[in-house]
Amino acid sequence: MTHVPGILTPLGDGLARLLAPNPSPFTGEGTWVHLIGTDRLAILDPGPADPAHLDALVAAIDGRPVDAILVTHTHRDHSPAALPLSQRLGAPVWGCAPLVIPGSQEAGFDTSYAPDRILADGETVKAGGATLETVHTPGHTSNHLCFAWGHRLFSGDHVMGWSTTVVIPPDGHMGSYMASLQKLQRRSETLYHPAHGEPVEDPQRLLRGMLTHRVQRERQLLRLLEEAPAPLAGLTQRAYPALDPRLRPAAEATALAHLITLEERGAVTCVGGTWKV
Repeated sequence: MTHVPGILTPLGDGLARLLAPNPSPFTGEGTWVHLIGTDRLAILDPGPADPAHLDALVAAIDGRPVDAILVTHTHRDHSPAALPLSQRLGAPVWGCAPLVIPGSQEAGFDTSYAPDRILADGETVKAGGATLETVHTPGHTSNHLCFAWGHRLFSGDHVMGWSTTVVIPPDGHMGSYMASLQKLQRRSETLYHPAHGEPVEDPQRLLRGMLTHRVQRERQLLRLLEEAPAPLAGLTQRAYPALDPRLRPAAEATALAHLITLEERGAVTCVGGTWKV
């Protein structure tokens, strides 16, 4: 299904979403901004600081009071609109802790993010007529939060509806990511709303599949290194032989995240840029 940016789409039960105009190989169609509430709102992951996007979002808000702008993490496709939106609406920004690590456009962090309130794991907040619980899910980034609302979980980039999540060191950590997936397996939410892709209606099945995929990738990398030691680029080429070249940097980063976790377990070592078992 193809969606048009800037159009407010009701999802029922006082929830709607609006697509930001930032499609890419890393974001799919773009970032979904979620509007929680009816008479008053909470805005979740406001997206990039694109002027047309901000105008569309303000038009969708349509004069309703905004209790808070919530942020799952500070990648540039999620949080940069928080500051200008807060300035336009007078709404506070609540969410993850600030985090800035140099990186590319896709992996880079938002340097403008300055929350009025930093939320901790398990904290409860009231906004848009809803009571939401924060769930700290490090891995994609160390500061990543999900937000639980009744049977729904706003999963940010930790669990997406269109692709697996990229884990990019040094901040992204594969061991933490897999532990956070297991943390969500112990929770009871039955409908996930990711920041990219469609809602996930059987999240437990997807979580099992994601964990299985990561375990299989670990085993593949170990098997390839048993066959022959290799530098990261060569190992990635062997592990992803038919990959879209645009995604190769992300694949290398994710492979490195696996290797770092395996190294922490004592399963592999890196000597002079060459990985080996």
